[in-house]
Formats: sequence, structure tokens, C-alpha cells
Amino acid sequence: MIIPEVYKNEWSLFLDRDGVINKRIIDGYVQKPSQFEFIKGSLEAIKQLSSLFKYIFIITNQQGIGKGLMTESELEIIHNHMLNQINQSDGRIDGIYFCPDLASKSPNCRKPGLFMAEAAKKDFPEIDFKKSIMVGDSLIDMEFGRNAGMQCIYIQSNSIEKIIEFDSPIFTSLLQFSKSLKTK
Repeated sequence: MIIPEVYKNEWSLFLDRDGVINKRIIDGYVQKPSQFEFIKGSLEAIKQLSSLFKYIFIITNQQGIGKGLMTESELEIIHNHMLNQINQSDGRIDGIYFCPDLASKSPNCRKPGLFMAEAAKKDFPEIDFKKSIMVGDSLIDMEFGRNAGMQCIYIQSNSIEKIIEFDSPIFTSLLQFSKSLKTK
């Protein structure tokens, strides 16, 4: 797949959080702001991407809530901390959508299901999933993007998963992806 030319004010960007924006805690969860550590270059990338995309969303499974490790209020504090730093770096996020459900709960709102994509579309009806890109670091993220009809970009940094089933472009960081975009 060739990365499409992004037409400013027409395309939407969907970002996974852990492993794309901040360092993933292996076998754990970011439970407080002090544990939220931006991946090197991700703030610069979000700043660049903010000038290219009509909308930027974070789509994140947060089953730590379902496990009782944190509350939705505590997650909101973490997200406010993240957003403050993004805003101070001249970046923007237009919406954050999260699913607190356990993976074992059926049905649930988790990726790769489309609950969070549909919630974003409800809040921003002009989203066109065919003019959207999903950036993630897991097979579930790629499945989510494909299920919604989006282009997919795989970030393979410290992830243990290897993409072989999808023909998605692979980058080592969000910054490397943002620098690769052609715009009109």
C-alpha cells in the first residue's frame, strides 16, 4: 500500500495511545500521570499532524478500568495531563474515545469492534472513514482500521507483535510516519 496524499481539512487521523503516543507498560497499565511517558518525537509528530488533518482522535482500549485498577475519573486525569502537554507543544487532539471493558466481556466496545469509531462519527458526522488513517502498534489496531474501511499504519517500536497479515506500511515511530506524509 502506498501512503495516500492527505488533503488538508478532508482527512481524519485515528491514533492508538499506548505504544504510539506514550511508552507502553508491558503487562501493565498507565494508572497515573507520572507513569505517562511520551515516546520520543511523538509531541513533535502530533504538532506536524495537527496541520495536516481535519480531525485527530485517540482510540484506546483501557481494560485496566474493567479490572478495577483505576477509575474513569483517574483515566480522565491522565488524559488531561497528556492533552495539556500536547496543547503546549502546539498540537491538538479533537476527541478521545476509550473502552473500559474487559476483553472477556461479551459484547464489548473494544477494538477491533467499531464502537469507538461509530462514537467519533456520531460526534463528528463529517468523518469519512475512507479518508481516514488508523495508526497503531498491534494487530487489533490494524483490524479496527480495516473493519472501518480506513488506511492503516503500523508502528513497530518495542512491540512484540509482528505484522505479516496486513500490507500496511510499517514505521518505527509516529514521528517517522508524520515526516513521510505527502500533502496537497
